[in-house]
Amino acid sequence: MAHYKLSGGCACGSVHYEFDGELAMAVHCHCRDCQRSSGSGSAAVFAASRDKIKLTGKTSAYQYKGDSGNAVTRHFCPNCGSPLFSDVEILPDLMFVRIASLDDPSQVRPSMHIYCDSSQVWDRPNDPLPKFGKMPS
Repeated sequence: MAHYKLSGGCACGSVHYEFDGELAMAVHCHCRDCQRSSGSGSAAVFAASRDKIKLTGKTSAYQYKGDSGNAVTRHFCPNCGSPLFSDVEILPDLMFVRIASLDDPSQVRPSMHIYCDSSQVWDRPNDPLPKFGKMPS
């Protein structure tokens, strides 16, 4: 796995994070909640070890049940509304960070599409990356 030094945050600068380590994964997620929270057909996220991320600033959050039946908490900036990261109850050691929130989003490239069963007809993935109907095991 590659080692990354990443930084990012919200649009207004109230929330900032730094990461130094290896990524667990980077994906395009087409689940309905990613669609709703991004205002688009999918959200690009990377998963990283929570203990390798330094976060400054306070986020607002909302929680819902994922398809596993466990809680997913979405964090966003309370000032500008930028979506930033998610906590997934069944994977408590990871944070799922929006790639678009990086200072340089080109540093991370998703390696697959997940939840393609919910992809919209106007946003079907057509690149050569692997595609999964739900979350791969």
